[in-house]
Amino acid sequence: MPFFQPSHARTKVPAMSPTRRRKLIFSYAPDWVLTIVLAALFYSLDKVNGYRRVFSLEDTSLRHPYAVHERVPNIALYFICFVSPLVIQPVINFFTVRSWWDFHNGSLGLVLGLALTGSITQFVKITVGRPRPDVIDRCQPPTGSVDPTFGLSNWTICTQANEAILRDGFRSFPSGHSSMSFAGLGFLSFYLAGKLHLFDSRGHTGKAWLALSPFAGASLVAISRTMDYRHHWQDVLVGSILGTVLAYFSYRQYYPSLESDLSHRPYSPRIKRDDEDVLPIHIRTGSESHGFANHESRANPFLDTQARDPERYTSFEDHPDAQDFELGGTVPRPRSGSLEEIWKDDEARPRMGSPFVDPFATKTSTAL
Repeated sequence: MPFFQPSHARTKVPAMSPTRRRKLIFSYAPDWVLTIVLAALFYSLDKVNGYRRVFSLEDTSLRHPYAVHERVPNIALYFICFVSPLVIQPVINFFTVRSWWDFHNGSLGLVLGLALTGSITQFVKITVGRPRPDVIDRCQPPTGSVDPTFGLSNWTICTQANEAILRDGFRSFPSGHSSMSFAGLGFLSFYLAGKLHLFDSRGHTGKAWLALSPFAGASLVAISRTMDYRHHWQDVLVGSILGTVLAYFSYRQYYPSLESDLSHRPYSPRIKRDDEDVLPIHIRTGSESHGFANHESRANPFLDTQARDPERYTSFEDHPDAQDFELGGTVPRPRSGSLEEIWKDDEARPRMGSPFVDPFATKTSTAL
């Protein structure tokens, strides 16, 4: 039994049938296809001749030598930002929750974060067209060349025969190595922090060092870009922030907050169980919910805290709407159903524990 599960007895969840498992997997197939296809389309823009800013031949920040051999070549970057998290996350899964659904969510979240980061980075690189610190060495302007009077030089002055080297010389902002390494290793760091319950208000130094170690690797990759004179420091800083933000954004699509009592568990599937597998239950709404919460909280204040925050339930089976979800060891999503249902129910049915209750909200409903 994973060490994160509480020792008290819990309701046993029926095993999922093979048919149901296939239906569940196929429901997420569009997510995989859309993410991979869009990422491939944006990566194909690498051959596009983007914008190229003018520059000064006298600018010393652009006169650094062109490094033929990079400290972290592209193939090494792919192993660092993608392969290593893809291999390490299942190992963490095995020693903690041992859930195939966690493996699915972790892998999809990682791919989503990298795809979003790579696409945005590539788009900005092409449209901004900032010269790299080694652009003059790449350009190889004729001997004795000077800037025009009261003006700057442009790429047409270059004698570089290799078009790929010259084109890449105007893609400094932001740093792709920085953004991708922080996106991949950043997601791994958040994944590890969730499994370790880093923000459990207990203050474990070992947890902090372990959870933040992937960021150290990403930092080394980012710093190497300034050592190879491939990027200015601003490019590295913005790329690192971009990768970190999108990594957390992708992580939160499939996992609860790192401060949640169930941060080690993935969210439950988006789809509901089949009708024949679930018994109808009554959902308290409006004044019923408010009265129920107040009555129970007087007898048990802890229950009132749990009702206000669904992510604080010790297990998905303890959630009052547990029948609407499946896969034991997952976190019930706070609200289920289509967007149309959520919009319609928002005014008619305040959530349990809401500080404001509409006195006219007397509608009740059943859920399958």
